Amino acid sequence: MKLTDQLTDYVNAAFAGIWVETREPDEAEREIVRHAQQKRWRIAVWDVANGLRLPDASDEATPKIGAEDPLAAVRSLPALATKEGTAILLVHNFHRFLNNPEVIQTVFNQLIAGKQQRTFLIVLAPIVQIPVELEKLFVVIEHVLPDRAQLRQIARELTTEDATSMPVADELERVLDAAAGLTRYEAEGAYSLSIARHNTIRPSAIWDLKVQALRKGGLVTLHRGKESFSDLGGLQNLKDFCRRALAPGRSVKPRGVLLLGIPGSGKSAFARALGQEAGRPTLILDLGALYGSLVGATEANIRQALKVIDAMAPCICFVDELEKALSGAGGQGDSGVSTRLFGTLLTYLSDHESDVFFIATSNDISKLPPEFSRAERFDGVFFIDLPTSGEKDRIWAMYRELYAIPESQVRPDDTSWTGAEIRSCCRLAALLDEPLTQAAHNVVPVAVTASESVERLRGWATGRCLSASQPGIYARDGMAAPKSSRRVVRGDSSN
Repeated sequence: MKLTDQLTDYVNAAFAGIWVETREPDEAEREIVRHAQQKRWRIAVWDVANGLRLPDASDEATPKIGAEDPLAAVRSLPALATKEGTAILLVHNFHRFLNNPEVIQTVFNQLIAGKQQRTFLIVLAPIVQIPVELEKLFVVIEHVLPDRAQLRQIARELTTEDATSMPVADELERVLDAAAGLTRYEAEGAYSLSIARHNTIRPSAIWDLKVQALRKGGLVTLHRGKESFSDLGGLQNLKDFCRRALAPGRSVKPRGVLLLGIPGSGKSAFARALGQEAGRPTLILDLGALYGSLVGATEANIRQALKVIDAMAPCICFVDELEKALSGAGGQGDSGVSTRLFGTLLTYLSDHESDVFFIATSNDISKLPPEFSRAERFDGVFFIDLPTSGEKDRIWAMYRELYAIPESQVRPDDTSWTGAEIRSCCRLAALLDEPLTQAAHNVVPVAVTASESVERLRGWATGRCLSASQPGIYARDGMAAPKSSRRVVRGDSSN
């Protein structure tokens, strides 16, 4: 729902206090002033740098109120009121002044009187920070980021002098995908930079600025690697599943996958390669980095991070080693912060409607709360076991070529090796300039050092997870997956 439509509803319903959460206060001000003029509402604007101004009036008609005096600005609102009309005072970043008791009481009195006077106080701020005394008197509106139609209009306005600079068809769609999640100001700057560099609007220039914007936010990072499925030996069933789920043109939006497996089996490498394969940006969400030192900061960070991810859809969101980030979800030792973060994430996975494909990896399912893997949070839970002999052949061939190791060198005994251990052997052979069989002495498989944990993980996955290598349910060592059946006990009736 548009900002102006929401504003009209709340003004008609006589909500005297309206808080607009916006990252673009100048754009929000233009929209509200233009709308007020169309509705014939009287409107004044105040900020600490410029003081009070009336957009509809000349400088002589503007009340002379000191720029630094927020109290005088609020007290001037009744003077704007007319007998039958509506008066609005638009104030910028007023949360900075709401730690003063006199300001709080003055705003309270004005909001109470505003219902009868038809006077409205609208606050434009990047955060919602309302004192407890005023919480019940304000409604909160979110000034959403521009949608695809608005991003397309900004591009058209910038290319009016040279129509050849405007991308068309599929290229335009890729540009709009790249610009998703930017503010109007950022989108205009990205388009202008691309035109200056290439004489046309290209997604690459937009991604450069987008990386900077995400880095400034510090909540999510954008992965810019060149990995693809061809760099991964095996995992054929998982690859096929994700290709089908992310195929363009589907009316049903995919949710994501949970990857469970042995350390070094390729879970993280697959997640990073999927974005390149599907043509989507891959956003890395580091849950550990969201924890804040202040009360409520962690919860606010996860909500803002998920909001940024939604704004960048269609995209892939990747969370690595999930069980470690949520290790405190039992509520012990951190005053329940991890539990609240976990609850927010669970709600998002179940309810989000944006085109975000969520990939999470885990090495130990026992450390994850059981509700995390229930149906409709993920499209599938896949188990990645040690590579098969055929998969090992492809992995050896790939890393021999990468590290220039001749085919004449004999392969060492790779029983219980993961793909990461095969790569480590090839890299050490190239680094130390020694045969593969010699370099293998420096490689100790995790399936040996943590054999109890690996077997426990395999036992849990049997019958519960999809196999990443072949179609169907995972079964350990070729065992058939257990099937659920009714148990009938025959005997004398107790009645």
